[in-house]
Amino acid sequence: MRTGELGHLNYPLLFAHQAFISLMATCSATPISSSYFTPISTTDLIIHRKTHNPCPIEANSKKNCENFRPLGLKPSSIAASSRNIRDQISGSSETLNSSSIAPKSREIWYTSMHEQWSRRNLFKGLALLWILAKRPVDCEAREVQVGSYLPPLDSDSSFVVFKATTKDTPALRAGNVEPYQFILPPSWKQTRIANILSGNYCQPKCAEPWVEVKFEDEKQGKVQVVAAPLIRLTNKLNASIEEIGSPEKVIASLGPFVTGNSYDPDELIESNMKNIDGQTYYTYKLETPYALTGSHNLAKATAKGNTVVLFVASANDKQWPTSQKTLEAMLDSFRI
Repeated sequence: MRTGELGHLNYPLLFAHQAFISLMATCSATPISSSYFTPISTTDLIIHRKTHNPCPIEANSKKNCENFRPLGLKPSSIAASSRNIRDQISGSSETLNSSSIAPKSREIWYTSMHEQWSRRNLFKGLALLWILAKRPVDCEAREVQVGSYLPPLDSDSSFVVFKATTKDTPALRAGNVEPYQFILPPSWKQTRIANILSGNYCQPKCAEPWVEVKFEDEKQGKVQVVAAPLIRLTNKLNASIEEIGSPEKVIASLGPFVTGNSYDPDELIESNMKNIDGQTYYTYKLETPYALTGSHNLAKATAKGNTVVLFVASANDKQWPTSQKTLEAMLDSFRI
């Protein structure tokens, strides 16, 4: 049932419902229908003069109007809610003689009473939103160490293997990104990604880059996989990373997604090109003192299909001395 179908019989419930959906959208990787975010406006509602029964304009018959029920309410509950609205309106007009009010004035008066009722319930909805905002979202509580569910690396038990599947990201489900894998220490945790950053709403034809997955450890740093439409770098379909350009040209375009803000060519310390199983990768080492991701960044880029995939490992000055070799091993293990 759409949010709009709740009508305005219970504005606090409507407001709290949308607030809850918005909060969950910040951490859920599961697509949420855009119809949940389509509130019904007061201009889309009418009050029948005889029954004072709120009903969407498009439900221009009694039969259609019955279909617009508040979520989870029985017809008897709807009738009770309608009586409450009628009592609020009628109670304020007991001393008025409706026959003495001109039709135009009566319509303006009903509209005014409806707006006052809506404002009162809007403030109640705001109070419920505050309560929801104060409660922690469960998505953070579900973060656990990857060693508890990922298989260990056969050649080195100090790492586990992450192999991305269609269950992990919207782009993989849409077939917009080829499956990829890399290793990471078992103590790391996967971080939830907001829908607005995950590309959840634009697959399979996203025009902007998005974050695929992200893992981090407070003592060692963080890694993330960023994907970008190939058309952002070249007009050639299914181009390889070499056909896009040199390592310096590619990082000039993708640099801001490594640092989280801006890229200066002087920050590039080292770049290399590797061919692994017929797939070409560009690798980078950057010293980025002003980056949001961290002052030390390692990156690996490749292109396959219609997407450029970028693996980024980041650490701050405190983490880098002890985690550099670990991050370099993670970078080296990335495959698509």
